[in-house]
Amino acid sequence: MRRERRLYSLLGFLLLLAVVYLNWFPGRDPAAPGGGLKLPVPWLQPRMAFAGRNGTHFVDAATGSPLYVNGWNSYWLLSSRSPALVAEMLRRGRRMGLGVCRTWAFSDGGPDALQISPGRFSEAVFQVLDYVIYEARRNNIRLILCLVNNLDNFGGKAQYVKWAQAAGANLTNSTDSFFYHPTIKGYYKDYVKAMLTRKNSYSGITYCDEPAIFAWELMNEPRCVSNSSGPHLQAWIAEMAAYVKSLDNNHLVTVGIEGFYGPGIAERLGFNPGDWAASLCCDFLQNSAVEHIDFASVHAYPDSWLPKARMEEKVRYLSSWVDSHLNDSENILKKPVLFSEVGYLQHANANTTVDRDILLRVVYDKIYDSARKLQAGGGALIWQLMVKGTHMYHDNFSLVARDHPSTYKLIKEHSCRLQMLHKKEGDPGWQCTIPP
Repeated sequence: MRRERRLYSLLGFLLLLAVVYLNWFPGRDPAAPGGGLKLPVPWLQPRMAFAGRNGTHFVDAATGSPLYVNGWNSYWLLSSRSPALVAEMLRRGRRMGLGVCRTWAFSDGGPDALQISPGRFSEAVFQVLDYVIYEARRNNIRLILCLVNNLDNFGGKAQYVKWAQAAGANLTNSTDSFFYHPTIKGYYKDYVKAMLTRKNSYSGITYCDEPAIFAWELMNEPRCVSNSSGPHLQAWIAEMAAYVKSLDNNHLVTVGIEGFYGPGIAERLGFNPGDWAASLCCDFLQNSAVEHIDFASVHAYPDSWLPKARMEEKVRYLSSWVDSHLNDSENILKKPVLFSEVGYLQHANANTTVDRDILLRVVYDKIYDSARKLQAGGGALIWQLMVKGTHMYHDNFSLVARDHPSTYKLIKEHSCRLQMLHKKEGDPGWQCTIPP
């Protein structure tokens, strides 16, 4: 009996060592053969509640308390194939009080793809995504996982069309067929099912049961080539949102649109950045009103949309753009709205004597005002944050936050005031250090 007790004590000690190791060391590259040391036991993962929705605002599903988001984009987490870079980015986000990160959960076709061909996956690459989710939970970060790209980067809808053509489908080269051809819709649904039913090799938790996932995003910036394809996009949103909910009722679902108004409501067209925006067959109100879409999404790129405008004009336009979507979400959609990409130029020519952070401040201030009133402005995500060693994923809107002290301070201040607004306990590992 004494020998058995000693054996149990030894086993318990070894298990404790394994848990400590997993919680303090990322382990080997999850993309490498074997995937590093893992202990996929669900009850060993940090406690975390799902994000939910109550009317026009997000809530902590466990307590019902309001949840207003300060977050960021790092689309490259899966692509980096580096646990060290993933862990560093998530730790840095946590240090700024950020609670949500939006990233790609797709890589279709091409070298090192997650989805090699329809329904065929790279286990090694899937384990990288496992690690991203696992590490996010360890840092008290929730993820918005986007399921496919409108653009050709990382395959996108064009790759789905190519797969269908190779399988003998009678298609033109127009990528609009992504939204209506049965074969392609079947490919997408198979991908969604594989994603939502995946068991994480690091935590042992199925993705559909993982509270570190904030929401599923159907597509990054859906657009059509022909404006006549608008009804196809609308039907696709309704069908795919319902399909996601049929597999996973724990998580929120959003479309991923940019927020442009379609030609159906003439009085809204003036809020678009140009006439071109109404010709992309998407419509903020119609697309976001779909039953199984839990919250609306909006992007904001005044530097790109109004390249010749002065800063004062960009500020006025951005203010009007944000106000319009906040009002429509509160009064018409009656759903939260998340400004899921807020970007402004970071290159040297843009950073002269002009205060570039004023564009981000406009959005933050309007989100804060909405949060004070418990209204629909659910939050904002800056595009995009990086760490050293990720230069290959940079664009003109990317920044390493600590290399931009004024932006770093602005982000952290906004995290602080949202945390204090509704006396939210927030992340126990992060405390606001900026006085109110």
